[in-house]
Formats: sequence, C-alpha cells, structure tokens
Amino acid sequence: MSVLICRTCAVEHSEKVDVCKICADERQWVPAEGQVWTTLDELADAGYRVELTEFEPNLYGISSTPNSGIGQYSKLVRTPAGNLLFDPIGYLDDEGVRAVQELGDVVAIMASHPHMFGVQVEWSKRLGDVPVYVSEPDLEWVARPDPVIRPWSGTLEPLPGVTLSQPGGHFPGNSVVHWAAGAGGKGVLLASDTIFANPDRTSVSFMRSYPNRIPLSGAVVERVTAHVERYEFDRLYGNFANIIDHDARAVVRRSADRHIAWVNGDNDHLT
Repeated sequence: MSVLICRTCAVEHSEKVDVCKICADERQWVPAEGQVWTTLDELADAGYRVELTEFEPNLYGISSTPNSGIGQYSKLVRTPAGNLLFDPIGYLDDEGVRAVQELGDVVAIMASHPHMFGVQVEWSKRLGDVPVYVSEPDLEWVARPDPVIRPWSGTLEPLPGVTLSQPGGHFPGNSVVHWAAGAGGKGVLLASDTIFANPDRTSVSFMRSYPNRIPLSGAVVERVTAHVERYEFDRLYGNFANIIDHDARAVVRRSADRHIAWVNGDNDHLT
C-alpha cells in the first residue's frame, strides 16, 4: 500500500480526503493552492533523506532534508532497556531506519500531539510493529488507523526513567516526556510545543495555535506549568532544534507568570 502523506503537515493518511482534517483545524492551515498529497516514494525521488544529530549523550534528533511537513525533529531517547521515538517525522528511508536501529531497539513510539503524528505507523512497521502510543483525547485525529496504535491517558512509563504525561493545552491530549537521566542526571523535559522554547533561549511560550497566533488562557497555562513542575528538569527541548539549555524548570515558571500577567491585563499600561 502506498501511504498518502499530507504535504503541509506530513501526517500519514490511509485514504485520500478532500482536505486534511489536521490542517483544516484552526490550529494549522491549508495552503492557498489547496490540499496537496505526496508519498514516501515521491519524497525519496525528490532527494529527501533522514539525518540524525546527537543533542546530548543518549538523545538524538531525527530530521529530514529537505524538511517534511512542519519540519520537526523527532527525539530518540536511548536507555539500557530500549529506546523511545518521540514526535516521529513525516518521512523515512532505509538508511534512516538502519541508523535508528543501530542505536538500539525502539520499544515505543509516541507523538506529543496530532501535528507531530508524522508517518508514525510507517515508522512502527519498519521497526518491527513497535507500539504507537496515542493519547486518548487525540485519537479522533488519527488518519491511519492500525493495530499498532495503543491509546493511553494520565501517565505512562514505557521505559524505566522515561515518563509520558498529558498536561494538555495546545491539544487536549498534548503530552510531554520526562527523561530523568538527561542533562547529566539533572533531568530533561521533551516538551515539543506543549511548552515552546523561544528564540531568546531564556523563555518559553504557550499557545493554542502557533501559526495562527491563538493564545491559551492564563488558567490553562497555570495548569500546564503546575503539571510539569511535578518533575525535576534542567533542560527543555522543543519540537525543532529549540532548546532551553539550563535552568529550564525555573524558565517555564517565569514565562508562565509573564503570560498570565499579560492575558489578565496586568500590563495594559505598557500598551
């Protein structure tokens, strides 16, 4: 079967539809020229390839050149018990799959939210039918159903020291990964864009839609922040190559307080 891939978000579909549901939602966008589809074969013929980048010991970024869809970096967390593939990209090839396998067995695949589903089922099949964990509130967005998909809610520990949890926000099921051994044992939060590492590298953002600039309420930002404050982490990775390199837990709290103050009108005198 030739899997259809939305050219804009790079999410796999089992059948062609008039418009990708994920892109038609207010959090994403459909190109002015309308819906465009592609396939893995077409992307390969166009010269796409998978690249791996070591971010820190036992954490790798997986991307494609050129960028597929939104252009996220998958994160591969290595542990003695196996590896987690987080936010799978919307492309793969034989060399990329081999490179991932050489780093150890992937035992779980999960995406933070529907924009990051990529070709998650295809990655699973190429890696030996690895379970693909999809948060229950976001199951409605799965466009390629398959038995490898496993619903989950609350918290999940697919590997010792690697915890998935669902603070919500951007989507109701938006999920993060806490990796206790990361940052030299100080802890890493893989936040995708549940909490977005800003270009200034000293603050983060919380949004319902990033491309369409729809903010979250102060109450939701407080909920998301309080949720991740249950964990100890010194470093935070976004869903691209955006990183808060140190003191990330405090950065999240300061940024949340700033966001809440602005949406509550506390700083209106500055406008």
